Parts: sequence; structure tokens; C-alpha cells
Amino acid sequence: MDILLSLALALVAGLAMSRVVKPLKLPAVTGYLVAGILVGPFCLGKLGALLGVGGLGFPSLTYVASFGILSDVALGFIAFAIGDEFRLSQLKATGKQATVIGVFQAVLATLVVDGALIGLHFVLGEDKLPLTTAILLGAIASATAPAATLMVIKQYKAKGKLTSLLLPIVALDDAVGLIIFAISLGIAKAMCHGATNLVGILVEPLLEILLSLLLGSVLGYLLSKAEEYFKSNSKRQAVAVTAILLAVALSKIKFSIGVVHIGFSPLLVCMMLGTIFCNLCKNSADLMEKTDKWTTPLFILFFVISGAELKLSVFSNLTIVLIGVVYILARCVGKYFGAYLSAGWTKCDSHVVKYLGITLFPQAGVALGMSAIVAATPELGGQGEWIRNIVLFGVMIYELVGPALTKWALHQAGEISDKEEYLKNRHLFQHHPHHHHHKEQEHP
Repeated sequence: MDILLSLALALVAGLAMSRVVKPLKLPAVTGYLVAGILVGPFCLGKLGALLGVGGLGFPSLTYVASFGILSDVALGFIAFAIGDEFRLSQLKATGKQATVIGVFQAVLATLVVDGALIGLHFVLGEDKLPLTTAILLGAIASATAPAATLMVIKQYKAKGKLTSLLLPIVALDDAVGLIIFAISLGIAKAMCHGATNLVGILVEPLLEILLSLLLGSVLGYLLSKAEEYFKSNSKRQAVAVTAILLAVALSKIKFSIGVVHIGFSPLLVCMMLGTIFCNLCKNSADLMEKTDKWTTPLFILFFVISGAELKLSVFSNLTIVLIGVVYILARCVGKYFGAYLSAGWTKCDSHVVKYLGITLFPQAGVALGMSAIVAATPELGGQGEWIRNIVLFGVMIYELVGPALTKWALHQAGEISDKEEYLKNRHLFQHHPHHHHHKEQEHP
């Protein structure tokens, strides 16, 4: 019963906080993360333990970790939705520019963060900031959060060159990020072990990517075939959900052939599943939309649980705060100039060149997923905990500031029309008579 009570409490807290952050013009995701902190083991959970009341919050971090399966499934659905951005019809128009920008800004963000943190490593010393931690944080810096960006675009009905480039770039960005991350993780493991199994470092990430894409493609093909056997929408939706759960389950399989360890990336498997499915299945757009509606409570739980995992004690550790600030600033510089330079080379519109980088700042699910993989890698010792906390610190800052910046950039690029804003405001202030008066002065 305690587990169900905790889940219900997490949902209530998440929904309530999303109302609290709304007047502050912050995205709901920020509210969910804050709600997680409140019901987590450092606030309500601690109070519940002191008063001896079970179910008042998440009592401990191990208890929060027991909900890992929910996070795995939620990440699967997020990746599946990203696959929808790779429709061939859309890629024909923006494919080349999106590919160049997507790859370049991800790589540059990694290099800038690596450079800054390796420099900081020499200042702070190996015990405060291990070299492997610096390398892994650089890799995690490449990922961008699609959810926050998508929400801003939908909310303000943004349209234009910047918007149509933005989504495929954010989607590609995650694939590139996973490649960079896999290679960096291989290097970090080798450095911790002292054994430089070069075959492992180079072959394993490439095998992981190829096998994940292959598994995702097969599942995507099977899903589009399976959909033909069912005529009712609700059953079709059930088939899609089954395919995603199956993809997440199969991507957990790990095995070895000689010295090479083989595993799958759940994110790539599910992304490829979505990509193949949306290109093969005629009514995939409709189904994607329905699956999207079904997953809302799951996403709320995912972000609340992520917030609950944030150790508030990290803020008392000035080293983590310092590393976190350097990480955030270096990543923003890398993202902005990566997009600025590559958009210039591919002859994008001047507005795209100027403002695209700013829309790539938000970071959430995928970065948290990567930090969870690091935390679950025994070879790295206790570094996973540090990395997860630095990434969570970054995610909180990005989620608070990123969506507002995305909105500003789209507005500056002229892709959110003032009329849209005006109508929205008129709708908001309809109940305030003084605003009507003010409006009449504006439009005599």
C-alpha cells in the first residue's frame, strides 16, 4: 500500500506544483522537479520518518531508486516520440542543414565542456574532480531536452525556418550525444581500470549503436505489421505501448563475446522503433498523438522521481556547485557557437544563425538517463553519484531558464507572432475590466 500511496502523492505533488509555476510562466517540467524535491527523502520524506508516518513522502534514496522501472519506461516513451521527428517527408526539406548543425553543435559543446573541466581538474586536483568525471560530463553536455522545446513551440504555435530546423536537430542531437557518450564511457572505464582494451573502447560503442538501431528497426517493422491486424484505435494503441515495453525490456539484455561486451541503448532502440514505425505506418501520426496523451502521468512521475533523487546536500558542497556552474556556462558557450558557426556554413537564414543556439540550452531526460547509466557502472567507483548530482544541478537551472530563453529566441526570430501573443493576453485578461479600458486606449 505504501508504494501506491507514494505514487499517488508524487502525482498530486507534481500536478499541484505545475499550477504553482504557471503564473511564473515556467514550464510544467520545472514544477515536477520541484515537487520531487519536496516529497523526496530530504523534505517530506524526512518529516515522515521523524514522525513515524509512512507514505508521507519518499523515506530514503533507496526507496526512490526502487521506482527505476517507471523511469526506464518513461525514457522509452520519450525516445519513441523523438522518432516521430524523422519522417522522410520532413527530412527531405531540412535534412542536410539539420544533420550538419546537429552533429557540429553537439561535438563542440562536448569539446568546450571537456576543455573547461579538464582545466578545472588541474586546479582542483584529482580527488576533487577526477579526470574521468570531467570527460563524462563533457559527453553528457551534448544532449538537449526535446520535451521542453516542444512544449514551448506548441504553446505559442511557433512557425518558421527556425522552428522547422529545431526539432530534427534536437532529435539528431540525442543520437550524436549517445555516440559521444558511449565512446567517453569506454575511455573512462579504461582509465579507471588501467587496462586499455582498445578493441573494447572502439568496437563496443559502435556495436551498441548498430545493434540498437537494428533491434529498433526490426521492432518498428513488426509494430507497423502488427498494427494492420487491429482495426480499433484502442487496440492499436495497446499494440504500440506493448512494442515500447518490449523494446525497453530487450534493450536491457547484455552479453559478451570474448573480450567484447555487448549491450543495447534503450534510447536508441526506442527512437529507431518510433522512426521506422512513423515512416511505414499510414496512421502513425494519429497513434503517436494518442500514445502521447496516455503517457502524461508517466512523464509526471518520471520528473517527480528525478527530482526526489536530487541530493539537496550537494548544495552544501561548494565543489559540486563550482563544477556545476562551470559545466553550465561552458555547455551554453559550446551549444551557442556550435549552432552559430554551422548554421552560417549551411547558409541558413540570418535569424536561424543568430537565435538557434539559444533554443538548444534546455537539458533534462536524456542527460539524466546518461547520468543514471554512469551511476549504474560499477567500474567507475563512486563517481556516478557526483556526476548525477552535477547533472541534476544543471538540469534544474536549465529547466528554469531554458524554456523562457527558447520563447524569447523564437520571438526575436519573428516566429511567434505578436498577434498570437496579443490574442493570448486578451484571453488571459478578459476578466479584468481595467484591462479592457487599457485596450480601448491602445486601439481607439
